[in-house]
Amino acid sequence: MSKSRYVPKLDNMHKVCELNYARLLSLLPDCDTHSLEYQFQVNQTLKYQMKILESSRYTSSVEMSQRCSDGPVFMRPVVVVRLYHDAQMAEVISSQHIASLKPSYEYPNSKMYQRNEKEMVNTFLGEWLVFCLKHSGQLQSTNI
Repeated sequence: MSKSRYVPKLDNMHKVCELNYARLLSLLPDCDTHSLEYQFQVNQTLKYQMKILESSRYTSSVEMSQRCSDGPVFMRPVVVVRLYHDAQMAEVISSQHIASLKPSYEYPNSKMYQRNEKEMVNTFLGEWLVFCLKHSGQLQSTNI
């Protein structure tokens, strides 16, 4: 029995990336300012950091991370997101030590990535951004 190859659904991916762009702009109104960092604290042990890594006329790159004072390291997600200002889309370009996400993976594979790993990571980003927007009242920006 042969398994069919996973083919990403571009319409779904575009919708997720467009929503993530709008959510990120809500959180980072100055995303075109290089070397700016935003932080907010949800409770005593949970803090989020968004750092603008680079910015140009058409793109910006943002690192988003969760900082916890307790719990295991693997429960502290880190993603780098590229914002495409002309297309108004935001896409995860690296996540949890995966330097470059492929559109699809054969499964099983040596790293045990899911067949739709890229789609799942971008969906996770969307859920994470919704959570952050709910707690954005504590958002503080600093120049680094």
